[in-house]
Amino acid sequence: MADEGSGEIGRLRAEIAALHARVEELESALAERSSGGAAKGVAPPGAAGADAHAAFGALAWLLTPAPALIHWSPDGTVTRWNDGAERVFGWSEGEAVGRRLSELVGADPVSPDAARALLLDWTENRFASATSEGRTKDGQARLFRWTHAVLRDDRGGAREIAAIVEDAGEPPWREHVLLGRLQLLLQLLDHSRNSIFVKDTEGRYVFVNRAHAEVLQRHVFEVIGKDEVELSPLAPDAIEELVSRERHVMAGGKAMQYEESLLLGDTSIHFSTVKFPILDGRGEPVGLGGVVTNITSLRHAEAERAALQEKIIVAQQAALRELSTPLIPIADRVVAMPLVGTIDSARAAQIMETLLSGISNQSAHTAILDVTGVRAVDEHVADALTRTARAAQLLGTRVVLTGVRPEVAQTLITLGADLSGITTLGTLQSGIAHALRHPGHQRSAG
Repeated sequence: MADEGSGEIGRLRAEIAALHARVEELESALAERSSGGAAKGVAPPGAAGADAHAAFGALAWLLTPAPALIHWSPDGTVTRWNDGAERVFGWSEGEAVGRRLSELVGADPVSPDAARALLLDWTENRFASATSEGRTKDGQARLFRWTHAVLRDDRGGAREIAAIVEDAGEPPWREHVLLGRLQLLLQLLDHSRNSIFVKDTEGRYVFVNRAHAEVLQRHVFEVIGKDEVELSPLAPDAIEELVSRERHVMAGGKAMQYEESLLLGDTSIHFSTVKFPILDGRGEPVGLGGVVTNITSLRHAEAERAALQEKIIVAQQAALRELSTPLIPIADRVVAMPLVGTIDSARAAQIMETLLSGISNQSAHTAILDVTGVRAVDEHVADALTRTARAAQLLGTRVVLTGVRPEVAQTLITLGADLSGITTLGTLQSGIAHALRHPGHQRSAG
């Protein structure tokens, strides 16, 4: 019995030694395939003179053939099978489409429950990953990773399940692919002009890109593991508001997009912010992600543009007022003002100002107000006309009101307008003729 026990122990030691040797072999292969990239670590963002071999190693997975992409209907019938799937499983597209997936790969990688869990609005862009054993066309058993999503039809039901399939049984290559994808993702994020970050459920940073680290004026490594209270340059009440909003996002389970203005010292900074909960496979929040864009310069430009637009509007209104109240010299010391359109309080003041200024400048003894083009004469218009006439008379100028149609005359009488001292005529031509026939009526001596 002792010999049998010794033999069993020897056999186990031999198997353990073989496993150690296999691990060393795999680690060596991984180091060789990742030389210049994984062995040396990720270069700091923006480092000059990056080694070409490291860059190639990091992105080598992009240069490989297209990934295996398979679509199948909820009943398991394959509807799409690309060249990558043929390379992985051995079945051609013609052999695969129309057959059940389980017949081809020896597995049902996505259960009905898993499919229902992903039956969400397509804009949420959710996917999941599952690992299962399967087989190739020639009968080889392998371990595959299925990264899958559910595609919906117009009624919201499950139309197809789509998956990218990878061979999960080759650790060195798998680690190399993951490293390449990680480095690519980091480069994309670090070259974004937006601040991008991830926090855990306690509000501590677990990832920041270079832009966000620059906002905090820290190195990326100084940010990881710290929260807003330790890092933010904002005032305490602003930090409290920011943290409260992030907790609300995580508690609500949905992304929020909003604009916020934060006071940094004496400067107000404007941000366009998207914050969203990061969920685990069960839909539970495990952190918070954020993408923040500084739109301060945009808001300043908009404010400047609005101010300029307001100035343009004011200038246009002034020009229109001048055009709508033209003062025309008819003859020596005779001026005419044809009025068109609607007369409101602002325009009535402009009419009086323009007329009195013209009378003074022209030393006019006669001023003709033509109302042929006035749309309607009401109490407001009648009051404006009589006040203008009285002001002109105070300057020693006689006023001739022309364009008074019968209905206008009736309205003026009904309103009780005081037209004493004002000559009224039917047309502008008759008013001009009247003024030229009485040149001796000059302004009275003061």
